[in-house]
Amino acid sequence: MTNTQQDIWAQWMLNRRFGGDPKQMKTTMDYLYPVRDRVLSRINFENGGTLLDVGCGDGLIAFGALEKFKACNVIFSDISQDLLDHSQSLAREMNVMDRCTFIRASADNLSAIENESVEAVTTRSVLIYVDAKQKSFDELYRVLKPKGVLSIFEPINRFGYPEPASRFMGYDVAPVIEIAKKVKAIYDALQPSDSDPMLNFDERDLIEFAEQAGHKEIHLEMTADIEPPDKNRGWESILRTAGNPKIPNLEEAMQQALTKEEQERFVAHLRPLVEMGQAISRMARAYLWAIK
Repeated sequence: MTNTQQDIWAQWMLNRRFGGDPKQMKTTMDYLYPVRDRVLSRINFENGGTLLDVGCGDGLIAFGALEKFKACNVIFSDISQDLLDHSQSLAREMNVMDRCTFIRASADNLSAIENESVEAVTTRSVLIYVDAKQKSFDELYRVLKPKGVLSIFEPINRFGYPEPASRFMGYDVAPVIEIAKKVKAIYDALQPSDSDPMLNFDERDLIEFAEQAGHKEIHLEMTADIEPPDKNRGWESILRTAGNPKIPNLEEAMQQALTKEEQERFVAHLRPLVEMGQAISRMARAYLWAIK
């Protein structure tokens, strides 16, 4: 069950991104641990230091840093007080509170953190939610000490969106295209593909943002994949997983957009395709690191 007392960020991070499915949760975390490790691989804290994890979420990168760098301190920063409280509870359980600081702040306003006060800054899938991306990069640069390292991961959602009218979540919905359009309209109204922060940038923009902020040494690696989806993912997981905190899951979107008869027709067409893995997934990801 989703905790309705939590904000949308905590609800999604702790439940809705898995659809309440423990198997999907494991699959997601198995994907994210290597992402965490790759982000942290650009940082060297042999002699200690302070890392600022912006948009820390459930603490994936922050706790990874505490484990990897035994002498470092970590600032957990997020716009969600619920997620900061969650991370603080985990830090107590792990007996690392003496190395942790928790600050509620957005990526484009880190005014609670002093100029040139940290040796490293990390983010993971944070800037996709921020409209003022250049301002965010300026803030990340400001708080870094000279020679400090910025290391980030961002999905490049432009690679897969917008989908052709005959595709929905990578599945061929040509036989029920008019019904699919109604479901798509729910998502498009919430996150227009031509202007939403999740879709209005690519890897070239990330480089430009970093350079405009002041970084003189910048590196970016991008991976792009077109492949079949995870065949181990079941229909119930697809139905109840929300793609991000700001949108409904498929079940909710269908209930909003479709009549009961249309829902039945849409499910009758889509469910067999999901269960047979009959989709094409398009995903691109960018890792950027820069030195101040």
